[in-house]
Amino acid sequence: MSKRRILVLHLAFLVFTAIPPVVYADMCFECHSGWEDESGSPSASYESDVHFRAGLGCADCHGGNPELDDMDDVRRGRGYKGIPRPREIPGFCATCHNDPGYMIKHNPALPTDQLDKYKTSVHGKRLLEEGDEKAANCVSCHSVHNIERPQIPASTVYPLNLPEVCAGCHSDPEYMAGYGIPASQFDDYAESVHGHALLVEKDLGAPACNDCHGNHGATPPGVTSISAVCGLCHALISDEFAVSPHKAAFDEMGYPECEGCHSNHLVLEPELYWIGTSDSSLCVDCHSADDGTEGLAKAEKIHEIVLKLKKSYETAEAKVDESELKGMMVTDERFILKEITQAMIRTRTVIHSLDFEKVSEAAGEGLEKADQAYRAATTKVEEYYFRRKGLGIATLIITILVIALYLRIRSIDKSHPLR
Repeated sequence: MSKRRILVLHLAFLVFTAIPPVVYADMCFECHSGWEDESGSPSASYESDVHFRAGLGCADCHGGNPELDDMDDVRRGRGYKGIPRPREIPGFCATCHNDPGYMIKHNPALPTDQLDKYKTSVHGKRLLEEGDEKAANCVSCHSVHNIERPQIPASTVYPLNLPEVCAGCHSDPEYMAGYGIPASQFDDYAESVHGHALLVEKDLGAPACNDCHGNHGATPPGVTSISAVCGLCHALISDEFAVSPHKAAFDEMGYPECEGCHSNHLVLEPELYWIGTSDSSLCVDCHSADDGTEGLAKAEKIHEIVLKLKKSYETAEAKVDESELKGMMVTDERFILKEITQAMIRTRTVIHSLDFEKVSEAAGEGLEKADQAYRAATTKVEEYYFRRKGLGIATLIITILVIALYLRIRSIDKSHPLR
């Protein structure tokens, strides 16, 4: 047998064995593929499903004998389940997904406690305990016949797609009527720093709905859990808040922590005016001048030093920009500006401690760097003007010498004319 023929047979074998068994062994799939020609039909969608690629056929979920070609015989057969009702779907999926011995053969990385977590969630309790079939079940989020791994962009639970999936229910006022939940969460999230980072900048590290509310154990964060949820990403801020006077006060009064100032879904970029004593600051929402605390006095002092740092940075940056526009090398000064930026981030972090001494210390580092950058850039601007003045003087001297030399040559020519 020639090498070419062996190669052809080998390739044919690989192609044949790469096709999931469902394609040639499942009469359900073959029949449905014959009369369902719409792109969104179950048979057409299922070809892109992760279960299809794993070799699972229709009967693996819906039951029945996949070798029969008569639907009536299939329905009458033992084990036929058909289309499950919403309340049956979690247990339907858990048949495989709750079986460690089965799942380890297909995807060992997948946890097998999704159903247990789902039962603890708001969705699970409403569906399984209260019989509310409007509550989200497995297929509400993962889709039905075109399920894909979360890491694949086509997946409904891919980070960029997930907010839209949640919004399918939570942004529908009519659907959400009766639950006492606003339908503006997605719109608020889309305008937030988190939503902009994920949906606009495509930063997959930015939080989506499930990062705060959980996946299968989805639940609204309570007052005592909000800071823990936010602290998963904002760990340093969480540590500073934990030692602040607000921590004990908020806990005593049952106030939400981070959400109290930053909101929940509409989390915006912090502004300097948030802290202080102006009418637009957040501090005056709770504090007054005669409330018996140092709240407003401390807030105003913090506001002033942070404002000073901000203006110092802007002044230094403007001088560095001026120096660069004049052609001076400002690599070192640009590096110092980055150090000031880090000091500003550190300052904004320790603000949550409401400890003026700590804020002052962090801001002081930035102020010192800002002064250093400003003085260095100013020196280079002055050097530029010095060079320019020196060049002007040198140019003038050279011009005078050229003119003098020209006149001297003219006088020599007149004294010794050519004959």
